[in-house]
Amino acid sequence: MKTTVCMVTWLLTVSALVMPVYAQMPSALELLQRVDNNEVYDTIEYEGEMIIDYQNRRYVKTMKAYARSNNDSFIEFLNPEDRGTKYLKQKGRLYVYSPDTEEVMLISGHMLKESMMGSDLSYEDTIDNEKLSVRYAPVLAGSETYNGRPAWVLYLTAKNLKRESYPKQKLWIDQENGDMLHSELFALSGSKLKESTLIRVETIGGRRFPVELEMRDLLRRGSKTTFVMRNVVLDKPIPDSVFSQRNLGR
Repeated sequence: MKTTVCMVTWLLTVSALVMPVYAQMPSALELLQRVDNNEVYDTIEYEGEMIIDYQNRRYVKTMKAYARSNNDSFIEFLNPEDRGTKYLKQKGRLYVYSPDTEEVMLISGHMLKESMMGSDLSYEDTIDNEKLSVRYAPVLAGSETYNGRPAWVLYLTAKNLKRESYPKQKLWIDQENGDMLHSELFALSGSKLKESTLIRVETIGGRRFPVELEMRDLLRRGSKTTFVMRNVVLDKPIPDSVFSQRNLGR
């Protein structure tokens, strides 16, 4: 009888310790929504830099950028080699202005998947601001340590496979603060296309916002791009005139 009482006591103690752990484990959707809450903005304004390392050479490109929801964005390059090159996303269409030809060209279809200014980012990568939790169905696969940080591992499958450039993704989400530490982007076939690694975050407007990332296009041998944002302003009104065709040719 004494043994039975001790066993029951032990079971109750273990249950008390284990149950809160399971209660605290977030769902896959909760994790993805946490990432969205940190990274998806109503508007953004920043000064940016792309540091492109490709085949033992380095190229540095600087820019000023603005974006509003997932509909409008405007980027102007400021480094001497590309000064005056401008990109405008307006109502889902992307245009580029070249100061050399003084012409505006529409970028559409397969061209959206091409490298932007020789970087590891495509045009789509740089202008996308849609919520992952809306576009993908997540599955929580467990936990791992990534760069010394305990992380939840999520597998994502696109709800619309034909619409997404990366139909499948694998994410490592920091268990403490919800940062997306690393992501792997896959084709529908399962081939890994790109990797993105978080380098630095800043707390802006009460959210943890990624301001420095490293992107690798695995189809480009010996290539990586470090994308840096400075003087980031989030969720402040931006005049309509910024996202106008007229602003391209000024």
